[in-house]
Amino acid sequence: MSTPDISRTTVPLDSPVRRRLPPLLRRAWYGLNQAFRRRIAHTGVTPDQFTALRTLREGDPEGMTQRALTEAMSSDPNTVASLLERMEEAGWIERRPHEKDRRAYRIRLLAPGVERFHEVRELAVGLQSDVLAVLPESDRERFLQQLEEVAAACRQAADDSVRPPR
Repeated sequence: MSTPDISRTTVPLDSPVRRRLPPLLRRAWYGLNQAFRRRIAHTGVTPDQFTALRTLREGDPEGMTQRALTEAMSSDPNTVASLLERMEEAGWIERRPHEKDRRAYRIRLLAPGVERFHEVRELAVGLQSDVLAVLPESDRERFLQQLEEVAAACRQAADDSVRPPR
């Protein structure tokens, strides 16, 4: 069953055919994450671990603080702490005391982590190419720019929102 073209009509807010940002983003993220998880299962790396490896690889060669990594990954501190513990046990990263902040650690990729990153990166790039292939090639970069703008607006909305008192 095809979805009616609602671009030329006014659709009520509660109409089931109306496109809504949250379910579309969730469906896209869930499908992408599941596809990636399946493609990399044989490597022993999880999607979250790959994101951490990529973020560390693209960051300061001296390493990042756990807080900076958490923010760059758009994750929560407890998830990242657990993730880093497993990655440290695997020998992919090292955590050493930060030179200026006694409460912080500097996280740095080790050679085995770099190797894992390169092993999985090709699979990630292939998946991105496969997914973006549904768009005309001339539209892909603009789509990614717009998605980045939407992500930034979502982050800003979260930052601007006041948490209710407990």
